[in-house]
Amino acid sequence: MVPRTSRWSSVLFRCGALLWSAGLLLPPSVQTMETECSRAPNIIFILADDLGWNDVGFHGSAQIPTPHLDALAYSGIILHRYYVNPICTPSRSALMTGKYPIHTGMQHTVLYAMEPRGLPLSEKLLPEYLKELGYSNHIVGKWHLGHYQLRYTPLQRGFDSHTGFWTGHQHMNDHTAVEHGHWGVDMRRDYDVAYDLHGKYTTHVITSEAVDIVNAHNDSAPLFLYVAHAAVHSANPYDFLPAPDKTVEELGRIENYRRRKFAAMMVELDRSVGQLVEALSARGMLENTVIVFSSDNGGPADGFNDNAASNWPLRGVKNTLWEGGVRAAGFVWSPLLCNVSRVSHQMMQVADWLPTLYEAAGGNVSALPEELDGISVWNELSSGAPTRRIEILHNIDDIWGTAAVTVGNWKLVKGSHYNRTWDGWYGPAGIRDDKAYSLEAIANSTTGQILDALELLPARERIVQLRREATVSCGAGAHMASDCNPLEAVCLYDVESDPCEYNNLAEEHAHIVQSLLARLADYNSTAVPPSNLDDDPRGEPQHWNYTWHNFGDDPEPEVLLIENDVA
Repeated sequence: MVPRTSRWSSVLFRCGALLWSAGLLLPPSVQTMETECSRAPNIIFILADDLGWNDVGFHGSAQIPTPHLDALAYSGIILHRYYVNPICTPSRSALMTGKYPIHTGMQHTVLYAMEPRGLPLSEKLLPEYLKELGYSNHIVGKWHLGHYQLRYTPLQRGFDSHTGFWTGHQHMNDHTAVEHGHWGVDMRRDYDVAYDLHGKYTTHVITSEAVDIVNAHNDSAPLFLYVAHAAVHSANPYDFLPAPDKTVEELGRIENYRRRKFAAMMVELDRSVGQLVEALSARGMLENTVIVFSSDNGGPADGFNDNAASNWPLRGVKNTLWEGGVRAAGFVWSPLLCNVSRVSHQMMQVADWLPTLYEAAGGNVSALPEELDGISVWNELSSGAPTRRIEILHNIDDIWGTAAVTVGNWKLVKGSHYNRTWDGWYGPAGIRDDKAYSLEAIANSTTGQILDALELLPARERIVQLRREATVSCGAGAHMASDCNPLEAVCLYDVESDPCEYNNLAEEHAHIVQSLLARLADYNSTAVPPSNLDDDPRGEPQHWNYTWHNFGDDPEPEVLLIENDVA
């Protein structure tokens, strides 16, 4: 491990440099430290799939134990007004491109496995930018940005290796995906089908591969590791929430069995994070590392997608434009950040990660393309200063007739998905009593112990305070009918004072409604058409030995089957 004196020198220099950029004077002793701290940081981006706002301990619920994530969150920066897109593919496209999905054609629903399309090849992705800065780039887990030709897959989009899957979900034990009536294996090691991983729990596979990458990393180059979990997305109809029996048994206090299995999946993800932190620490890499944790969209609650997430007390679910669909559980952790152990109310959108991490890596953000929608907030996150992010486009989907935008504290919602079936508030709320929340579990976790040894874990009193600050509480009213029907008229909310979107203020503030409608029109004038295509029968897994395949690269499937039969 890096000696503590070196760590504090690095932190002191970086924070001093931040003050210098703000026009403050640096002590001479700090000015001489630049040579010690010139190494670009390692970047670990951990993306949970379909995680709800209320499915982590640091947001107030004591139902699902997440001590490793909580330890990092409390010693880092909890992102309280952090937004993603409402569903998988659009969010992942924004993360990789730094652009809103309306500007890449990825704004309507998800990319299905038999569609002959992918994230446009004209787009330069985050790992490609980082590669130019000397990074070694690796992805483990879910891609979901196109695979019908290999040129759309990770190894040809800036990554050096990929162990994981191309489609939108899989069963955690047999690694198959059922989609549109078709069934096929989807687990790859680079380009090859990883049949040898059959029967190994997906979260464990992702963990093992991520740890192996850390252990094998040549520290002459910085590491970018994208850990895109399958958890806690639902799986296949025969077993929607697969989790190890032992972990399910540990959570017997959760009475609802579906919720208990969901919780077990989340516990396994949390333990995965702990093992990754332990590996980084053992290699002496942790003290020069940035760790980002995020969900890709809000949680599918109350049986949506046959899942059991919770966004309580936020409104809506995955694939809706309510706060429960687009406001994400997330944090950023690093010893290189100055103003930490806090709850940030700085606005941030998932598209901001590309320029933010590019700047953290030492890149010149002024050299990034002007058409990016994301902005770098690296220095502002570190200092706590306000960011330039004052508005967020949540999405515009002209096929479904829905749109939402937030400017400052005002949010406009236009239209609704599913004919308003999922426009309500869904639990479980979870146990909110501070006494039910185990501070000992945080302190005794591997991550907690490592952070405590580095003198980075806050005192218990501060943890309690941070948890309270990061807990959304809206009072009574969550079971009352909304006073707004977005299918009939637009809805306006003050999400700073009313994050649960109880009170429609459109009539009282008609001028604000008109202003936000004008912003949506401005955005829509720059949109490209959605790129969605019908399923291509060539992609049916039965044509490719029951695997999801890069069907656009190979001969007609009938020819391939004949060749296989002859062989």
